Amino acid sequence: MGRHAQQHPRRRWPLALAAALLAVAVAAGLLVWQRWDDTSTTAAGCPGGRTVEVQVTPELGELTESLLAGDRALADACITADVVAQEPVQTVADLGALDAAELPDVWVPDSASWLARVGSGGRAGAEVPGTLPEPAGQLGSTPLVLATSRAAADALGWSVTPPSWGQALTSGRPLAAPGLGTASEGLLALAAARTSLGGGPEADNAVVAAVLAAARGATPPVEEAVAAVTGGGADAPVVAMTEQEALVLARDDADVAVVYPADGSPVLDNPVLRVGSPEPAQRAAVDAVVATLTSPDAATAARRAGFRDTTGQAPDGAGGDSGVSVAAPASLLLDPAVVGQLLTRVSGLATPSRLLAVVDVSTSMSAAAGDGSRATLARDAAKSALTLFPDSAAIGLWVFAAELQGPADGAEVDWLELVPQRTLDADVDGRPQRAVLSAALDTVPDRLTGGGTGLYDTTLAAVRASRASYDPTAVNTVVVVTDGTNEDSAGIQLDELLQTLTAEADPQRPVEVVAVGLGPDADLDALEQVAGATGGGAYSAVDPEDLQTVLFDALANRD
Repeated sequence: MGRHAQQHPRRRWPLALAAALLAVAVAAGLLVWQRWDDTSTTAAGCPGGRTVEVQVTPELGELTESLLAGDRALADACITADVVAQEPVQTVADLGALDAAELPDVWVPDSASWLARVGSGGRAGAEVPGTLPEPAGQLGSTPLVLATSRAAADALGWSVTPPSWGQALTSGRPLAAPGLGTASEGLLALAAARTSLGGGPEADNAVVAAVLAAARGATPPVEEAVAAVTGGGADAPVVAMTEQEALVLARDDADVAVVYPADGSPVLDNPVLRVGSPEPAQRAAVDAVVATLTSPDAATAARRAGFRDTTGQAPDGAGGDSGVSVAAPASLLLDPAVVGQLLTRVSGLATPSRLLAVVDVSTSMSAAAGDGSRATLARDAAKSALTLFPDSAAIGLWVFAAELQGPADGAEVDWLELVPQRTLDADVDGRPQRAVLSAALDTVPDRLTGGGTGLYDTTLAAVRASRASYDPTAVNTVVVVTDGTNEDSAGIQLDELLQTLTAEADPQRPVEVVAVGLGPDADLDALEQVAGATGGGAYSAVDPEDLQTVLFDALANRD
């Protein structure tokens, strides 16, 4: 399906909720664009005419082209509009990387939220060089809504009492949306849900869980979700989409329910933006194009295409059986800073993981914890955390104590590799890596050994091993789970470890240590210093129920 017309499908729809949670370099590879050179506004007989380059989000491409191609004033003024439909994420990358002469004169993204990413390579919060594109009006607007089958809406009670965004995210139904790194709908839906849930740690965890669920395939891609919605079943998923998209969908399928969340809707405002500082004659041509795109005729055309105009007036076809409200829904205003922070978080989660888990198997791990021991608690929490990762994650497993292995280069070795780092879908003698890791974790409680905890030598070895196998496309992390303090007097000590980690740090190959202190005897102060020396973090899990939350939080807050 597509926003502007059924016969022009929205090419980013097949992306899942977090499949995009991706970096601009990846998003650029997903770029799909179309150029209308054959129908662009012409200025025949105007050898001195001006050409205005216009880049527009794909769902507005046909509308923009029809407006500019049909504007008599532009032709009379010898102005040609060269319209290119391009995903906003690619234009953001261009604005931050290309020379001024290579940039468009006018940019029409789907949301002004893209402005926060200009000059940052898609990373919110980075320094923006030069001048931001200049707002000059809007080409219609469309609020964000939820779509599901009528049967599902009835089953959920949403036909009578619409949910909040937070309730929609935590309803137990998959919530699908276009890719977070490349589309506004997914990002704004999660920002709305986070705001609805209060914006605290629990809200963050709910958002992260949704992103990770999509990354590992637990949420269907949008194209599949829409097909399930139109199938009419009571178990249909929920899809976050624009009202314009929902209207196009509902026109053809009476089984589609359009749900307006109770706490309001973020609005995709389709801003018209001037780019750069052209010389006066070109500036006048740009102004003429902008005037056309923000004119009353443009507002009328936008309503015909399913958008609201800038006053909120309903699109053509609203009301009746369409499920689309004639009255504009309440707007849910989102703090741009919060949206930017969420984008940074999501982008980090979208980056592949390369993780080495290092678990303490010293005798003290036999101490009681909950219904089992610290070792069984670590096993169960690690196996639960394993389910959060997508198949593309590369994970390995070590265990450690003091002098766990025989001499190597004349010295005892404190660690043992149980499973090398491989992607979770890698075939290992007929079994996937995920299953091999799960089986290896099951053996942890049976591996407890005396001799104390060889924490520092093991940590340094794990960091070095991770750096040696560094993946520049991934977040490379060592996760150390221990319940004690370093007890290997013959090995490296804390001061030397910190100095070595600092001296060997490589900005081109960063490896973070995430240290988890399990139980009241863990040396949290030392763990904080070790993790801090690598740019990582340390966490304390004193109570049995803490560990799974800590591992989840460590994953959610990785850089």
